[in-house]
Amino acid sequence: MNRKLIALNVVLVLVVGWAGYLLRNEMGSANAREAAMHKARVKAATPAPLPALPNQPPVTATTYKDVAMKTLFHPSRNPDLPPPVIEAPPPPPPMPPLPKYHGTMNIGDGPRALLAIGNGPSQAVKPGEEIGPFKLVDVNTVDITFEWQGQIARRTLDQMTDRSTQTTASNADDGRSVQPAVPAAAPAPVVKTPTGPGESTAFGFRTCDPNDSLPEGTVKEGFRKTTYKTPFGSACRWDPVGR
Repeated sequence: MNRKLIALNVVLVLVVGWAGYLLRNEMGSANAREAAMHKARVKAATPAPLPALPNQPPVTATTYKDVAMKTLFHPSRNPDLPPPVIEAPPPPPPMPPLPKYHGTMNIGDGPRALLAIGNGPSQAVKPGEEIGPFKLVDVNTVDITFEWQGQIARRTLDQMTDRSTQTTASNADDGRSVQPAVPAAAPAPVVKTPTGPGESTAFGFRTCDPNDSLPEGTVKEGFRKTTYKTPFGSACRWDPVGR
């Protein structure tokens, strides 16, 4: 038993010695390789030569004009853009036909022009009043002036006179001239009579009969006959005595 243990111990000692020997040799080889690596010098490769830079032309204004005229932020910087199209305003509407002129009258408050729109009835219009789309500005014995949408239209009375009525009357006269003339019966003479004062009015005087034969200044029933002038001729009335 002791011999077996001794033999086993010897074997173990040999194995440990052999393992130590191998370890020592391996460590020596590793140290030698490390020392060789530290002593080695790596030779750097020579780099290839760089290509020569191209020659740059001199800077001139014509080479960078597009930078000043064109921009990514606003296309209107480009002078080649077409100008904006400006639409022409619509033409003003034409002036309608002027009123027809039929005459002038004055009853004491200024002249009034007798005007008509188209074939409508005549209207007495004073300066400053309107007839249809027109405003009467002035009327005199020579010409007449209208205003329409700020425009002044002045025409002579001869240009504005409505001659359609005169032409119709002339044609009617021509048609009657073909027929044989028939003598018209003479009107019966008016017999004037002394009628005296007529009906009472709200103004205090009494009416007068145009066929009254009493002379002006006659006093009857407390009233005196008075004659006065109007744009349409002479007229009379009976005023209270003492008025």
